[in-house]
Amino acid sequence: MIENINWYPGHMKKTRELIRENLKAVDISVEIVDSRIPVSSRNPVIDELISSKPRIVVLGKADLADEEETKRWAEEIRKEKGVTRVLALNLQSGENIKKLLKVLEAEQDRRNEERSVKRPLRIMIVGVPNVGKSSLINRLTGRRSAQTGDRPGVTKGKQWLGLPNGMQLLDTPGILWPKFEDPNVGLNLAFCGSIKDDILGVQDLGFELIKYLGREYPDMLMERYKLDEISEEAIENMDNIALKRGFILSGKRIDYERTGRIVLDEFRGGVIGRITLEKVHD
Repeated sequence: MIENINWYPGHMKKTRELIRENLKAVDISVEIVDSRIPVSSRNPVIDELISSKPRIVVLGKADLADEEETKRWAEEIRKEKGVTRVLALNLQSGENIKKLLKVLEAEQDRRNEERSVKRPLRIMIVGVPNVGKSSLINRLTGRRSAQTGDRPGVTKGKQWLGLPNGMQLLDTPGILWPKFEDPNVGLNLAFCGSIKDDILGVQDLGFELIKYLGREYPDMLMERYKLDEISEEAIENMDNIALKRGFILSGKRIDYERTGRIVLDEFRGGVIGRITLEKVHD
């Protein structure tokens, strides 16, 4: 098992301060989490910061996760204090974006009834790196207002943006927390690309992911990599994937770096299948 990750980049501290400073100007928060890791991708620091505001939780990347598990997680999260709605979204296709807009418009109407002076609803988008915040914002605004990327740390600073319906939206950079007490949290975030690959290493990450998939999704692993069987030893499965793909170095050595990279990339892209790394019963 990869050792605990203990880190806290400077921009994470700045993001924490940014959220705290702007919270008074915000009416409602939208917390976006990764449907594949609904526990690991929910930052306890964010929960602490925005607990005073009503919250919509968006289960992003729902098209990459097990559909039934996503439904179960939505039911669990709905029970939490302060959570007004939970929506599973496919941010690539834009599926269910209209549902989110209707929820926000209903909140706008409710607040207008309570106020003597009407003003646009102010929304804050929060989440850990690489869960799809920028993709969500681009869908809501109808343009490429926020930068997107397949690596953490693309959004650099706060951005106030306007929606076509007049609402105002505050984007914030992704924020992680100082130390992951449970090593599985760090691993899950790394598998999904919320932590830069060079922090843990592609070879080790790929090995850990193959170990998990061999145990929980053996049929998908066998089918994708044309394996004859799944071994109880993860290293044998990694070797067999490399042999099937021809990832061999001089001297007939296994290219573990390339093997780890292909498995990570294909998991992240949903090529292996719709996979959820954290189950409701876990």
